[in-house]
Parts: sequence; C-alpha cells; structure tokens
Amino acid sequence: MNGENAASGRGITPAIAREFFDWGVHGITMGNHTWDNKEIFDFIDDEPRIIRPANFPPGTPGRGYTVVKGGGKELAIVNLQGRTFLPAIDDPFRAADEIVDELRKKHKHILVDFHAEATSEKIAMGWHLDGRASIVVGTHTHVQSNDDTILPQGTAYQTDAGMVGPYEGVLGMQKEAVLQKFQTQLPVRFQVDMGKWHFHAISVELNDNDGKARKIQKIRLKEDEWRMD
Repeated sequence: MNGENAASGRGITPAIAREFFDWGVHGITMGNHTWDNKEIFDFIDDEPRIIRPANFPPGTPGRGYTVVKGGGKELAIVNLQGRTFLPAIDDPFRAADEIVDELRKKHKHILVDFHAEATSEKIAMGWHLDGRASIVVGTHTHVQSNDDTILPQGTAYQTDAGMVGPYEGVLGMQKEAVLQKFQTQLPVRFQVDMGKWHFHAISVELNDNDGKARKIQKIRLKEDEWRMD
C-alpha cells in the first residue's frame, strides 16, 4: 500500500506504519511527502518494509525497493517518483531499468508503484516496463482511474489506484478550506475531512511460473456501496 499521506495527508509516522503492519500490510511505499514527519528519518532505515522512491538522490535515508513474503510467495516491490509537476529528482525510467532488471534475476513477481502527477508519465512507465514488471500502478492523484488493463507483454497496469479516506471533501481535505484557498489565494490551513469514507485499490492475479498478470480488477468500496469491476 502507499502510505505517504497516512499522517493526516502529510507523510507517515512509525506508529501508523506499525498499525498498518498489524493489520496485515506487507509493504508500504511512499512519495513526495516521505519526509514530512521527522520521525521517519531513522525509522525508514531500520524498517525494510517501508520504501521511498528509488530515484531520490544518493545518500537519502531508506531504500527504494524491498521483497516481501506472504502465503508462501515472494513479491518484489519498487517505488519510483515522477518528475512532471513534481520536484526535479533523478530519472525514474533509468532507475526502473537498473532496479527491475536486477530484481528479475531472482524474482518473477515485481510490483512497481509509480508515484507521479502526470497521466502521460505514468502511461509511459507502463509501456517502458511492459513484460519486465508484473504490475505497474500509479499513485499520488487520489483519484482512481478507469484504465485498468493488461499490457501486451503481460504487465498489469492502472494509472492511479485511488485513495483511502473521506470522499465528501477535496482529495481528503475539508472542502471549505480548499474552496477558500482557490477563491482568495490566501494561506489556508487544510484539515482532514471526517465525513463518509471510501476505499480504492486494485486486485491482480499473477501467473506463478512467469510472473505475468492474468487478471486485474479495480476495487471501490464506500460506506454504503461496494464494487469490484
């Protein structure tokens, strides 16, 4: 799961991460809010199940990929961050080549979380890794996309998995403050909305032999509605 907004929209804390692990989460990816909580700096070095974008500059705390186990199987997870409309960091495509190609020597099942703003950059990454990664899924925009597909070489792809959190605000924040910001351009303190919630995710079935995707489904769950497309 992507946890970079878990602490009221700003990064993650060790306590929240431990709670996720207690729930059964195997691995947590991050993004542009990775360093919003200072507690994470030491914790991310000691906890291999949390990864930050692999294309962060050299010397950055933490790691950009990990391998998790569950149900007698292994899954390699890679975290990357885009550069379009986000801070200028190292090339995610080059980082993907280096890491995914190395992981493929030992692992058949590879998931790439591409934390990026631009749909075009995410789609490009999907094509770039088709046949090399089992899953390429985008995060960051908070809005679940409707383009779940299996690419020609067997990679399951979706531009954005969506978010978990309140849906009656604006991307999880109280709508009144966001509207004030748009209308006045004055500094405004955003607060997490506490209204009705929704849960977005994807479910992917992989082939045990070659790691290619057999099936991908979107999951959309609200307080009063459940859908799996």
